[in-house]
Amino acid sequence: MEPENDRDPYPWIIWYIWKARNDKLFRGIDRDPGDLVRHAESECQAWHNARENMNTVQVIQEPQVLSLGDICMIDGSWTSMDQFSGLGWVWKNSRGNIQLMGTRNLRRRESALHSELEALKWAMETMLQHSDCQRFSTDCKDLITMLTEPQVWPNFSTELVMIQTIKLCYSDFKICCTKNRKYDS
Repeated sequence: MEPENDRDPYPWIIWYIWKARNDKLFRGIDRDPGDLVRHAESECQAWHNARENMNTVQVIQEPQVLSLGDICMIDGSWTSMDQFSGLGWVWKNSRGNIQLMGTRNLRRRESALHSELEALKWAMETMLQHSDCQRFSTDCKDLITMLTEPQVWPNFSTELVMIQTIKLCYSDFKICCTKNRKYDS
């Protein structure tokens, strides 16, 4: 079997074990082994699906009714004094009803933008598993700029490559900037 057609997840698992080892050694972050294996397998599957989608022509039926569609709103929190960063997302349907939400507490990231990117990555991965939501919203204008002009942000290249890889799984990914009037000043 040619290497590009080999769907064996073991190289992916080994790679994520190596990354988890580095996180443990250099950042003090422990990863759950079961989550690590599941994540590696899903990344392997997503990569192969994205490659197949690039080689096939897809015909998408447009709906006959106008719909605002689902949206996933994301946010990250970060302060230089806290030990942890916070991530959150809320998936709402076209009527504005909450369908699913998630919050997570992680060791403090390098910057507020790193937290925002981590929140987007997590929300994108979760939406792929639980919905067909294609639209995302953030209150961080720099995040939008990073996604449209990644070459201007070389310090975030690793994170942006991960986002771009996940984006391949979306047929019509969109992200917009909205002000979170309720919580942000």
